[in-house]
Amino acid sequence: MITILQGDVLEQLHTLPDKSVQCCVTSPPYDNARTYSQQKLSWDFKRTADELYRVLCDGGVICWNVNDMMIDGSESLTHARQAIYFVDLCGFNLHDTMIYKKSNFSHPEKTRYHQVFEYILILSKGIPRVFNPIMDKKNATAGCVGNLGINTFTEKDGSKSVRSKKVTAEYGMRLNVWEGNTRGQEDMCIELKHPAMMPKWLARDLILSWSNKGDRILDPFMGFGTTLAMARETGRDAIGIEINPEYVKMAEQNLRLNEQLVNA
Repeated sequence: MITILQGDVLEQLHTLPDKSVQCCVTSPPYDNARTYSQQKLSWDFKRTADELYRVLCDGGVICWNVNDMMIDGSESLTHARQAIYFVDLCGFNLHDTMIYKKSNFSHPEKTRYHQVFEYILILSKGIPRVFNPIMDKKNATAGCVGNLGINTFTEKDGSKSVRSKKVTAEYGMRLNVWEGNTRGQEDMCIELKHPAMMPKWLARDLILSWSNKGDRILDPFMGFGTTLAMARETGRDAIGIEINPEYVKMAEQNLRLNEQLVNA
C-alpha cells in the first residue's frame, strides 16, 4: 500500500503511530542548495529528528542522504551537525556513514576540486533488525584459495594465523562507497520537473539493504516520489509526506507511470 500525506512534515509525522515504520529513505532539504518552490518553506530539523525516532520501530534504520554547501569559503558541516544531534540527543546509532559517489560532477569548481559525492547517514534505532548485503562487487581473487592464495588473520601480537582455505567467490559484498548515475543521467533527455531527485537505483538499493518485503518505508520529504516507487517495486509498503501540492501531483503521476511499467 502506498500512502501520500500532503502537509507540513511535523504535522503529518504526528499522525503516525509509535514504532510503525521499519525503514526511512529520504533526502531532506539542506542549507539553501535548492529552490523548491515559490513558497518560502522551512522545516525544523531537530523536532523532525525527534519524531522520526518515535515512529521508527526498534531496530529500524534511517538512510539520510544529505550534503554540505560551501558558504563564505567553508563547507557548512550540515551532515556532521545533524549526525551529532541524531546520536547525542535523539538516541540513534550512527551505524555507518556511506558515500554516494556520482559518475560525474554537477557543477564545475574554480577554487577546489570538483565535488562528486554526497553523504548517506545510516542511523539505526538500536541494532539494525535487517541487513541484506548486496553481493555485486567483483572479487579480485575470485577462484583463488583465500586472500592472495591463503586467508590469514593478524593476531594481537602481530603474528599470522590461518583461518580458512575456502575458494573466493566470484562476487562479494559491496563496499560503503556507492558509485552510480545521477537521476539526470538515469533519465537522459527527459525533463526533470523536480530540482533534487534521488536516483532510482540509489533509493532501491538502500531499501533492499535495510528492509524486508512487507515492511513499511517512510519518506518524510517525498518530492517526486522516487522512494515510494522503489518501495512498491521491491514489495514494500510506503508512506510519503510532502508539503508542496504541485510535487504531490508529480509524485502521483510518477507512481502511476511506475505501476504501469512494473505491471507491463
